[in-house]
Amino acid sequence: MRIFEGLAHVAQIKNPVITIGTFDGVHLGHQKIIQRVVLEAKKIEGESVLLTFYPHPRMVLFPESHGLQLLQTQTEKLETLSENGLQNVIILPFSKEFSQMTALDFVREVLINAIGAKKIIIGYDHQFGNDRKGNIDFLRGLAAEYQFEVIEIPAEEINEVNVSSTKIRSALLAGDVAIANKYLGKPFELNGTIVKGAQIGRTIGFPTANLALQDTTKLIPANGVYAVTIYLQNDAIAHYGMMNIGVRPTVSVEQKQTIEVHVFDFEGDLYTTSMKVVMHQRIRAEQNFSNLASLKTQLIKDETAIRTYFNQFSKH
Repeated sequence: MRIFEGLAHVAQIKNPVITIGTFDGVHLGHQKIIQRVVLEAKKIEGESVLLTFYPHPRMVLFPESHGLQLLQTQTEKLETLSENGLQNVIILPFSKEFSQMTALDFVREVLINAIGAKKIIIGYDHQFGNDRKGNIDFLRGLAAEYQFEVIEIPAEEINEVNVSSTKIRSALLAGDVAIANKYLGKPFELNGTIVKGAQIGRTIGFPTANLALQDTTKLIPANGVYAVTIYLQNDAIAHYGMMNIGVRPTVSVEQKQTIEVHVFDFEGDLYTTSMKVVMHQRIRAEQNFSNLASLKTQLIKDETAIRTYFNQFSKH
């Protein structure tokens, strides 16, 4: 998959078949649209294209109150798009100036003059342009003049998968990672760098790596203990483990949320290593224990439950 930052060099894309959107978390509904773009491009020996924006428009338009909780960072999103067979992504830098562009100027200057779109595929309810005039009917009105085809993804087709970013976000905030993963079509993940923590875990036989997220706008699921697989920097091997998200009430009074990962059967120094944590199942909610001994007893139970969880898949 080729990635274009801005509109320089996009003229080299052959017979572009394009869709437009921020695609926060490339879930099953988005994947359906991408698959249609790929299919339509093959019909005319063209190339599939997603035109997207960065930073997220809300960060630019509402810098103090955007309230973003992204399902995927930009890097994670691009990885998922590539997995779905998309050939090209054009990332337009989003700015306040760009947000003032009318729907007509966007079609004429960006989609036609710069990219040369042959087909434009959008959902039935998609809108664009600072005047919000850009929609399926608006595009159809310009199709003959600018010689492109408009293809609508109808409501039935999008709603058929019964998925939305809002549903996935709600599931994650409730700790229901399994249902979120089903809607995403792949496991939810957290990516970051390992930083030094209080090192209390190692005193009770459960050393943990503290994860500092790469992107602070990334959604963090509900507090609790999770079954996870872990990929360490430049290492394709999946390690099993457990992750705790929470304020560590047993050992801390700060009420500061941390993300701690214990990697099963691992020896070595993890500091400054980047880590991908793939989330599968919440085992329990966060609890406050009266002492470290009680905490250790529960962690042993958690590890047993998580190993059992992973063993059921390895037997199939």
